[in-house]
Amino acid sequence: MKTMKVAEKTNMNILFLTTIILSKHCNGGEVASQCFIDSLRQSGHNISVVGYLRKGDILEYKKQKTLIVDERYTETSKSKYYSLIWLALSFFKSLPYSSAKYYSLAYINLVKKLLTTEKYDIIIIDHAQLAWIENFIPDKSKLIFIAHNIEHQIYKEHFKKTGNFVLNLIYRREATLIRVLEEHLLKVAQQIWTLTEHDSKYFDRLGKLGKTKTFAIPPNLTQSQDKTITKCFDIGLLGSWSWKANIEALQWFLEVVYPYLPTYLSIHIAGKGADWLDSKYSNVTYRGVVPDAQEFMAQAKVVAIPTLSGSGIQIKTLDAIASGSLIVATPIAMRGISDPPPTITVTENPEKFAQHLVSATKLSLTHQYCDDAKHWYCTRRNQFHNDINDAITKMSFLENSLV
Repeated sequence: MKTMKVAEKTNMNILFLTTIILSKHCNGGEVASQCFIDSLRQSGHNISVVGYLRKGDILEYKKQKTLIVDERYTETSKSKYYSLIWLALSFFKSLPYSSAKYYSLAYINLVKKLLTTEKYDIIIIDHAQLAWIENFIPDKSKLIFIAHNIEHQIYKEHFKKTGNFVLNLIYRREATLIRVLEEHLLKVAQQIWTLTEHDSKYFDRLGKLGKTKTFAIPPNLTQSQDKTITKCFDIGLLGSWSWKANIEALQWFLEVVYPYLPTYLSIHIAGKGADWLDSKYSNVTYRGVVPDAQEFMAQAKVVAIPTLSGSGIQIKTLDAIASGSLIVATPIAMRGISDPPPTITVTENPEKFAQHLVSATKLSLTHQYCDDAKHWYCTRRNQFHNDINDAITKMSFLENSLV
């Protein structure tokens, strides 16, 4: 006879396994992971976070029980000979290249030690690239998988676009192998957490209905909304310009939108990987990595987000909304973001994109716009916390089921 008792324990002991720990030079994926970690901690749960630190980076956000495996390169272009090691390892272990980058005995041994010395109520695998660590987790009944994207679709998109025969083979292999990992985690995990309804519906079609949950990631949870910031330039763009989809977006903006913009407008571009912009355009200033992404966007009269491809949610879109600035974005940039505030205009037509940017620079940003953005931010943040608590409560019920 099966009976269910109400979970008495509210605070859970959680092991959070991720790829890269949030640090000074972070990207959107790391910010999204930290949103989950922060929400779980704010709810009173005891979180142990395991991951790598980007090589040469500075850990500014270290919290209690953040365990760094070691420092690691993450970008192939800057990884020296490590890219060859990862490639060899990917074939030896039949892993995607993007998974081999994070595979190590040090990671495995640390997880084994933690599972031996601690009792965890929940174990979270963050990113499909870490699917291999599941082999070293004996109890699958405690497992949650966070899928930031449908990873194999990204690589499938890459091999469709490339005309290079070798790259085509590499992307095909990557798409095939990472799809196997995604589907395996779908099978063994008790819950699948996604960032968009689109991704959730995909996993629902493949797995058990109700196993997948969508979480509306909020903007940076620690950013102050009360700081007054002076507008310093007309148009702002922010991104990690070493990432393929962001490079494509920046090139589209400069090649087909920029010609429609008057040269008297000041354009500031921030983020690593676009050093080639220096002195190339008379009214474009390349700022490199800025200390505060939201402050940079708040300094712009209007933020341009010209994303053309990719999946999952864009953290920079969320932060741009939270900054209170006006925004002109493509439809792809708004994926996973429902009911945005009126500070946003959406178009994928280059000429209209430019026209909306020009119009936005002439508008005075009213208190109502700012209040709408702040209200949207607070509502989304609160919903995110509530959804996290509901999901953890369900796992707690499962753990306390008696046969």
